[in-house]
Amino acid sequence: MPSSTSSSEEQVDVKKYDRLVPEQSLRPGALIALLVAVLMLGGWEFYWRDFGATPSYRNSEGLWAIERRRIDRGEGDKTVFTGSSRVFFDTQLDVWERESGDRPIQLALEGTSPVWLMEDLAADPDFSGSLIVGVSPGLFFSGFEYRDAAYKRYGEESPSQWLGQQISMLAEPYLASYHFDYSLFTVLKRQAWPERDDVDTELEVRKLASYSRDRNARLWEKVEQDDDYRELAKRVWADGFTPIEERDEEWLKGAIENRDKQIERAVAATKLLQERGIEVIFVRNPSEGHYAISEPMYHPRAETWDVLIEQSGALGVHWMDHEELHGFWLPEWSHLSGSEADRYTKALYHVIQRERARRDETAAN
Repeated sequence: MPSSTSSSEEQVDVKKYDRLVPEQSLRPGALIALLVAVLMLGGWEFYWRDFGATPSYRNSEGLWAIERRRIDRGEGDKTVFTGSSRVFFDTQLDVWERESGDRPIQLALEGTSPVWLMEDLAADPDFSGSLIVGVSPGLFFSGFEYRDAAYKRYGEESPSQWLGQQISMLAEPYLASYHFDYSLFTVLKRQAWPERDDVDTELEVRKLASYSRDRNARLWEKVEQDDDYRELAKRVWADGFTPIEERDEEWLKGAIENRDKQIERAVAATKLLQERGIEVIFVRNPSEGHYAISEPMYHPRAETWDVLIEQSGALGVHWMDHEELHGFWLPEWSHLSGSEADRYTKALYHVIQRERARRDETAAN
């Protein structure tokens, strides 16, 4: 008896399933799709240019990795800047080059402690220059690493990531809208949606600076000229601040232990660098407003900066100790205005040279 499920003897007439496909060119559809894409991109670009945005290189992990590799490829004798956004935005490479005759390598990362990079350079035989380390107390003494993905990118970049970075850099100097702050989902996220208990409403940092191909950064002029945007930046910095007296003893104990650990790491890396004849200079750039309250509260100078300089034996330049570094405008409390960063960089360079000479004279006597 043949199986009821067998169809081996059945003949299927495939012709009855044939469907005529109209003979049409795909070119019109492709052209329409391209036109829509160009119009949408143009509209997005026009919107952000009207907002005040200008083209700039993206401060991506890939761009940081490119600059870090310069040390591996024969430029290890240069001056290197590291730290977080204050030394990044406040120190202008063009001015430093004009004063010193040498253009530094900029390896600072906003919102990120530089201690890991200090350790990395201490173990890198290709580095033989000098290291200027920016110290932003809340980041340096906490070890916080907001942009640690850049450190990983340097050591683990894949060929496809490298190629993507090279292609991206072809478009970056021409598109004002090609910035992390203007991506569609980022813009949607910060709209005034109804508040919900299970959704984080913490304010996020907006665009603050413009960047060159070798990561020279300057505070965006909109922060200086637009009162509302400047006040938004201030609200971001003060968002979530908790006075130290509201912290419990367990939290305070852990914070102090971590602070001491970061100082220990930085001192150890500095000693290793100094043993190889590499000069390390710590710089404390200006801050005011909210930071004039929060930084001394959580990171008193006598317990942090002074300890770091004493234990490391490195040269330290604190803005409060030098009249030349006073009187600069910090629109949003933390970074120098782009219009004054050149003057500050020149002043800082000459303060460092003077303090170097004073140190050498003292050592000679």
